[in-house]
Order: sequence, then C-alpha cells, then structure tokens
Amino acid sequence: MPILNTVAQIVAKPFPRVISPKAHAIINYVNAGFLLMSGGWFWRRNKRAAVGAFVGGGAVLVLNLLTSHRGGAKSAISFHARREIDLGLAAMMSTLPEFFAFDDGEEKKLFMAEGVLIAGVTELTQFPPPPTPEGQRKKAA
Repeated sequence: MPILNTVAQIVAKPFPRVISPKAHAIINYVNAGFLLMSGGWFWRRNKRAAVGAFVGGGAVLVLNLLTSHRGGAKSAISFHARREIDLGLAAMMSTLPEFFAFDDGEEKKLFMAEGVLIAGVTELTQFPPPPTPEGQRKKAA
C-alpha cells in the first residue's frame, strides 16, 4: 500500500516548499503524540493496532529527537538525511497493518492516512541542499 505515499509525493512535488524545519519538527511532535494516543484508544478494541500505533509513534518521536534541527534533543541525524528517513517511515506506517496482521477497516485507514501525511509533509518541507564533497572536505580540515 505504499502506492498512496508515492501518489502523495507526486501530487505535492509541484507545490512550493512552505514548511520550515521548525514547523516540520512541531508537526512531527504532534503526529507522534497523536499516534501514541491512538495506541491507547485502540488498546481495548484491537491490541495489534495499538502496538502498531505505539511503534509508529515511538519511531516518529525518536527520529524527531535525534534530528539536528530546532526541537531536536541530539544532533545524531542531519536534517538533510531526514528526508530519506521520513519517506521510509511513511512506507513503514502504511505497511504496519500487514506487518501486525490486522485488517480492520478503521485502524488500517489511520495507518494509511499517516503514511500519506508523512510523505506529504516531507515533500512540502524546506530541506537544505545536499552537502557537496568539496564542502565536506573544508569542514573536515
């Protein structure tokens, strides 16, 4: 089902990059909180969906805390590399229902929407240009 993520990327590609790194961090913290709360809400109805929401929310939270941007606690992941990781996270979110073997309509829709949301936000974020080999040599010297 990551096809929806690809569609979201293609649709968002022509739009200008309007989300700043700080806004990206805020959106991710809200998203992590939403997923963790969803896990609590799913717990009585579907334990597998709840565990999937906890895994997804935890992954978003840890990734956000380790990224080098305003709002990150440690600079272990460069903000430029974060784009590729976010796209992988979007694919992971979309496949969590299959991984945890639950195909209930409501819970599955949440994970599909999360994947599309993460892919769309990533495409609309202002990421810095990739570092050039020349710039990396100057930094190392």
